[in-house]
Amino acid sequence: MRNITNVLEFLENSAKAFPDKIAFADDKTSITYKDLVQKARAYGSYLAKYVKPTHPIAILGDKSVDSIVSFFSCVYAGCFYVPLNTRHPKERIQLILDTLDKPYVIVHTNFDRFLPDYDESKILRLDADAREDPILLKKIRENHIDVDPLYVLFTSGSTGTPKGIAVSHRSVIDFITIFTDIFDIKADEIIGNQAPFDFDVSTKDIYSTISVGATMEIIPKGKFSFPTFLVDYLIERKVTTLIWAVSALTILSTLKAFDYKVPTDIKKVLFSGEVMPINQLNIWKEHLPNTKFINLYGPTEITCNCSYYKIPDGPFTNDVLPIGKTFPNERIILLDEELNEVKNPRDVGEICVSGTALAMGYYNKKVETDAAFIQNPLNTRYIEPIYRTGDLGYYNEDGELCFIGRRDFQIKYMGHRIELSEIESAISQIEGIDKAVVLFSQKEEKIWAFYKGDIEPKAIAKALNVKIPQYMVPSKFEKVDHFDLTENGKTDRKKLAKEYDL
Repeated sequence: MRNITNVLEFLENSAKAFPDKIAFADDKTSITYKDLVQKARAYGSYLAKYVKPTHPIAILGDKSVDSIVSFFSCVYAGCFYVPLNTRHPKERIQLILDTLDKPYVIVHTNFDRFLPDYDESKILRLDADAREDPILLKKIRENHIDVDPLYVLFTSGSTGTPKGIAVSHRSVIDFITIFTDIFDIKADEIIGNQAPFDFDVSTKDIYSTISVGATMEIIPKGKFSFPTFLVDYLIERKVTTLIWAVSALTILSTLKAFDYKVPTDIKKVLFSGEVMPINQLNIWKEHLPNTKFINLYGPTEITCNCSYYKIPDGPFTNDVLPIGKTFPNERIILLDEELNEVKNPRDVGEICVSGTALAMGYYNKKVETDAAFIQNPLNTRYIEPIYRTGDLGYYNEDGELCFIGRRDFQIKYMGHRIELSEIESAISQIEGIDKAVVLFSQKEEKIWAFYKGDIEPKAIAKALNVKIPQYMVPSKFEKVDHFDLTENGKTDRKKLAKEYDL
C-alpha cells in the first residue's frame, strides 16, 4: 500500500467513508466532510490562479468553520497556509506579512480593518461562485511531494520578533498517524477545540479529526471566561476528547466549575504547554474517574509533541509529573552545555529532538534556523538534524523523562544555579495553592512568587523550608486574583513582570 504523502488524503478518505457526517462545527454553523471537500476544491482552484504551489497564503479571520475551509483550500492550491490571529496587534500582523514577503491574504468578512494599507491586489476573498478545476488540481497534486510545507505558525522569539515555524505534510502525517494510534482516537470522537488556530495544539485537533473521520467542535473563546457556560457547551456538544493547554483546563478546576456540572462524556484529556499543577490534575481525576489523562510535551518545532506520559488511574501522588517516553519515530537526547550526552538518572540536560516530525526551520530566518536546528553533535557519520528545544530535563530512575524548565528560566542567585520552575513546582504542591508563577526581579535581584489560593505568605514560606533549600525560597510572595493568559493559553509571564515592574 502506498504511503500517504498529502494531508488531503486524510480528508478525502474520511469524506468517502463519512460523506454526510459533520467534520467541523462552531457555535454558528457546521460542515460535512463531503461539503468541505467540495468547497475546498472549488476555492483551491480559484486560489491556484493567483498563487504558485509551495508559496504562502495568509488567512485573516476568526476561529471558525470558514477558517478551516480556507486552510484546506490553500492546501488544494498546493500552497501553505499561515493563520493570522485577529486578537493580535496590527503591528505584529504586519511583521508576519513582511516576513512572508507580503503574500496574498484571504480576508474574511469584517477583518479588513487589520490591513488598512495593504496592497488591495493581494487581498483575496473566497468567492461563493468559485468552480472546481479538476485538471488544474490534478496537475498540482501530481507535482506535490511530502516535504512541501503545509503551514507556517508564528511564535515570538526571545527578542519578541515573530518567527514562522514551517512544517511539512510529511511531518504532520507522521506525527498524527502515530498520535491517533497511541491514544486510540477513532471516528466516534468529538474533539473540543480550545487552541487558537495559530497555535500548534490546534494541529492535533484538526488533523486528528480528518485522519480518523471524527468531528471537531470549535469552542468559542468567550466560553473560557465563564466556566459554567463552558461546561454547558461541552455537555451540549457531547465532547469526548480535550486536547488543551494546561491553563485552559485549570480555569475549570480552580473556579470549581465541576461543582456546577460534570461533562461526563469526556473520556480523554490530553494536555500540554505548561506544567500541570498536581492538585488541579487530581480535581479533574476526582470528577472524571473513568477518563484517561495524558501529559504531552513538545514545542511547535517538532510538530507538536515528542513525548507523552499516560497518567495512572486514581489520585496522582508523586511530586513530579513526568513527560514520559518518546513518541515512536522520534529520538530525544539530553545534552549538557558542552553538547555532550547526559545519560545518568537525575542528571540535567537540554532536551534535543530528531526525527521525521522535525519542522523545516524558521521561514526566511536562516540565522535563527541554523542556531536552533543543528547537526547532532553525537553523530559525525551522516546528516542528522536535531532541534534544541531550550528546555531542561532529566530521566528518573524508571527511565521516564521529566521536565525542569526553560534554560532562560534558569538564574544564578547567591552563587547558586536555580531553576525557577522547580520553585513553582514546590509551591504548587502546598495545600491551598491553586497556581503559582515564580519570576526573578533583575532590578531588585530577588525571587518573586505570585500565587492564587487561600493561604497566607508566611505559611507558604514555612512549607517551602522543608521542600527546597533556603536560598531558593522567594523573598516576596504576592497573592493575585487571576493570571492573565497569552493567546496560546499559557501564563503571560511578560505581562506579569511588566505589571510589577520586575
